[in-house]
Amino acid sequence: MEHQATIFVSIASYRDSELIPTLKDMFRHATYPEKLHIAVCWQDNENYEIFEQAGFVLQHYSKISGREVATYSVKRARVDIITVHYFASQGASWARSLAEAFFEDEDYFLQIDSHSRFIPGWDEEMIAMLRDLQTHSPNPIISAYPPGYTPGLGEEESKEHRCARLIFREYDSKGIPMLSSKSFEATMPVRGNYLAGGFIFAQGHFVKIVPNDPHIFFAGEEIAMAVRAFTHGYDVYHPHKPLLWHFYRRHEHSKVWGDHSNEAKVQGNVEKAWWERDQVAKKRVRTLLALESDSADNLEPYTLGQKRTLREFEYQAGICLHKGTVLPDVVGSEKVNYFPLPPHSDEEWLERQYAWFSKSVTLNLSDYIVDENPVDKLQLSVYTAKNRLLYKRILSPEELTTFAGKSSNVGVSLQVEFKTASMVDHPEVVRICPWSDVTGWGTLTETAW
Repeated sequence: MEHQATIFVSIASYRDSELIPTLKDMFRHATYPEKLHIAVCWQDNENYEIFEQAGFVLQHYSKISGREVATYSVKRARVDIITVHYFASQGASWARSLAEAFFEDEDYFLQIDSHSRFIPGWDEEMIAMLRDLQTHSPNPIISAYPPGYTPGLGEEESKEHRCARLIFREYDSKGIPMLSSKSFEATMPVRGNYLAGGFIFAQGHFVKIVPNDPHIFFAGEEIAMAVRAFTHGYDVYHPHKPLLWHFYRRHEHSKVWGDHSNEAKVQGNVEKAWWERDQVAKKRVRTLLALESDSADNLEPYTLGQKRTLREFEYQAGICLHKGTVLPDVVGSEKVNYFPLPPHSDEEWLERQYAWFSKSVTLNLSDYIVDENPVDKLQLSVYTAKNRLLYKRILSPEELTTFAGKSSNVGVSLQVEFKTASMVDHPEVVRICPWSDVTGWGTLTETAW
C-alpha cells in the first residue's frame, strides 16, 4: 500500500448490533489503520457508551448541520460518529449522504454496510487491485455483493469464499431493475455494470462526482448509482477474490420499514411512514432512468453525467429501460451482465429484446384435491390488469399425482416463467382452476402476481 494513501470509509448503520464488531474487524485487519478516516451515520438511540466500552478514545464532540458528532480515535484511525435517533432516519442513501459530508479529499473511498468482516490487509489489497485496474480504465470501481458470513460461534467457518458478479434479476412493478448475483471464477476482476450499495471502492473523487442521493430511501439505490457512475465515466469491476464478507440473513434485526410504520406515524414517532419516502424515491429513480416525463435536470446535483449516455449504459448492460425488456443472454443460463461492444443498429438491438417474468407460485392441496379426490387437470393462467392472457399451463393428472406425493402443509412450489414483447403487458393476477371430467370446472382461485 502507498504509505501516504488515505481511505475514507462511509458506513450507514441502522440499529445494528454488528457495527462495533465491524469497526473492530476493520481496524484489526487493516495494514495501516492510521490512514483510515471512518464516518458513520449512526441511526440508533444516541447512547455513546457502546463506543467507549469498545475501547474507542473520545477526542471531542462537535455539531454539523445541527447534528451532534462524536470523534474517536482507534489505533490512530479517526472515527466520526454522526448521531441520528432511528425515528428520524430518512433511509439508507440519506444516511450515506450524511456520512459523505465528512470526506476530506482522501485518496480512496470505501462504502460498506455496518455488518461486514475483512480479509487481512484489506486496505493494501483493495488499493493494489484498483491501481492494477487503472491500467485498463482511468476511473475503475470495485464493487460486488461480498460473500456471506454469520456472526457468533463458528463465524470464521461460516465465511464463504466464492466471488460473484452483479446481474439483472427483474424489473419491479415500477420498471426499476432489481439485481442479483452469480458466482464466477477468474484470475483477475471482471467487467460489469451494476454497483452494490454494501461495497464500493473507488478513487476518492467518486464521493464528489457521484454522491449518494439523500432522497432515495432504499430500493433503486444501486441502479441509480450505477447509471450515474457510468455516465460520469466510471467503469465497474467485480473482484475475483474475497476482500470482505457481508452478513445477509438478518431476519431478526431491526429494519427501518419495521420501525417507520403507519402506526408509528399515527403515534407521532415518525414524520412519514417508510412507504411514503419509498414512493418519492422511486419516482426520482424513474426520472433518472427517463421513465417519467419530468426532466432529470430537476434532480440536480444527483443527475447523469455528460461523458456517456444512458443509452450506452443500456447497450452495455443489455437492457432497454423504457420498454422494460432485456436481451435473451441477460436472463439465459449464463446471465450475461456486460456486453463490450455496442449493437450494429438500435433497431436490430430492440428487435432482440423481450420482457422476462419469473415467479414461484405455491399450489395448495385444495387446488388439486377436491373432496379427497384428485382432479383430472389443473389450469394455471396469468393475466394483465386488463384481463389479457399472458401465460397458460395445463397440469396433467400425472404431474398432479407427483405433486400430491410431494405435498406438505405449505403446498408445492411451481416455477412460472414466460416472456412478452414489452413490460407494458405486465402480469397482475394468477388464476388457478381445477377440472374434473365428471363435474367440469371447479372453484377458481386468484392471487396477485
